Amino acid sequence: LSIATTHTQARYVLPEPVALLRRRYPKVNVSLHQGTPEQVAQMLLEEHADIGLATESLAGFDELVTLPCYSWQHMLVVPAAHVLASVERPTLEQLAAEPLVSYHPSFTGRGRIDAAFARARLKPEVVLEAIDSDVIKTYVRLGLGVGIVAEMAVRDEAAGGELVVRPLGYLFGQNVSRVAFKRGAYLRNFVYTFAELLSERLTRALILRDTHAENLLWLP
Repeated sequence: LSIATTHTQARYVLPEPVALLRRRYPKVNVSLHQGTPEQVAQMLLEEHADIGLATESLAGFDELVTLPCYSWQHMLVVPAAHVLASVERPTLEQLAAEPLVSYHPSFTGRGRIDAAFARARLKPEVVLEAIDSDVIKTYVRLGLGVGIVAEMAVRDEAAGGELVVRPLGYLFGQNVSRVAFKRGAYLRNFVYTFAELLSERLTRALILRDTHAENLLWLP
């Protein structure tokens, strides 16, 4: 099973479904290919991957069948001693007044963040951009700035720890990660099983009902 995805998905979303798939299909080996959302799409189009998972861009390719997988929001990450750690709902103005550490513009919903600041006519200073959520959290711990990361990247941050997290969906909206296949691809049954393990939304019935799924052929 060849999976094309971004770093955040590979690090925080895929481990459990991959492990479950291996238990069900112990003879199936898994290959993870990490890249930008555009590279994920290209790997599917060139048939280097059976299935792709990313937040941005996948729905923009007519040659791909895409389905919503799960929704998530951005989260603020600050050191426990930071002034914003005591603010339950920080404003865009408060965030724009701080040095920001967040994702590269092509990754993990960064476009929604930039658009929200632009609508408010604010120009925050992004002092560091990364594709790795763990890198962002590391620099936040070092005091480089306040972090904006994906929700799944902070689920393991314990309350009372060195980092404080706050939801920012009310500022930046909801993001949707999508699963994708190349239109007309021959997909074996374990690929369908893996898609189902990714999300309760991804059932075979849903895929078959999708208007673009008529060219997907499921093989045993």
